Amino acid sequence: MPKGLSLHIGLNTVDPAHYGGWDGKLQACEADHEEMTALAKSKGFKTTTLTTKKATRKAVIGAIADAAKTLKAGDIFLVTYAGHGGQVPDKNGDEADLKDETWCLFDGQLVDDELNELWATFAQGVRILAILDSCHSGTAVRAAYNELVRTGVTSQPVTRTDGDQKPVFRTMPDDAAARTYRLNRAFYDDIAADLPEQASPIVASLRLISGCQDNQLSMDGTFNGLFTGTLLRVWKNGDFGGNYDKFHQEIVRLMPPTQSPNHLKVGTPSAEYDGQTPFSI
Repeated sequence: MPKGLSLHIGLNTVDPAHYGGWDGKLQACEADHEEMTALAKSKGFKTTTLTTKKATRKAVIGAIADAAKTLKAGDIFLVTYAGHGGQVPDKNGDEADLKDETWCLFDGQLVDDELNELWATFAQGVRILAILDSCHSGTAVRAAYNELVRTGVTSQPVTRTDGDQKPVFRTMPDDAAARTYRLNRAFYDDIAADLPEQASPIVASLRLISGCQDNQLSMDGTFNGLFTGTLLRVWKNGDFGGNYDKFHQEIVRLMPPTQSPNHLKVGTPSAEYDGQTPFSI
């Protein structure tokens, strides 16, 4: 019988001591983590949960590494992340915008190149499903963020006089990203130096469904992030019956044009995986 392991990460704040005074306050990431944990349990996954202060670099890296050691061909690893997306300078020249994207974990950022090396440790035949409700903060995302700031839509909750609230986005502001790197330059440069010059190949079947495109921002919310809330609406407590493409299409259909979730497949193609109902073990 195939085995399903899942890891659920949700951070409503980060440690200002590492991030130069920025606490990255969000509203609904821990709620997203709880909802996705419940979904995984309903499908029979053995779950691990890491919220805010427990969502450290060591804990997240360790949980993914343990799953890679445990799972064999035919098994599945589900990882969900709700939190800020950030940036550090690209040191190996694999990014056109000279910036690596990150997950903003509580005590430091986890760089996309590090994640690649973790995915590369999973055996061929393992299915990996990553559900990410964050901004990945490429150049276009950063430009979009700056435009929102210029027009008065900031990354912090601001109550208007009419009682409405301006959107809160799950992206690390430019000044916080720059300050965090300056204060921790040796830490992030050492991470880059320890990575191989060429990214290791991913032989597992990795599928990413993320909250937005590279030129968009993911919105936080009161009860759930916009993407996670829409995903749960499409899922209908398990009544959804299509495959992953249909699942993604239905989520996109219900989202505003300013936030279009992405669906990306990396590693060894798997027609069997493609045809399965989402979250199937």
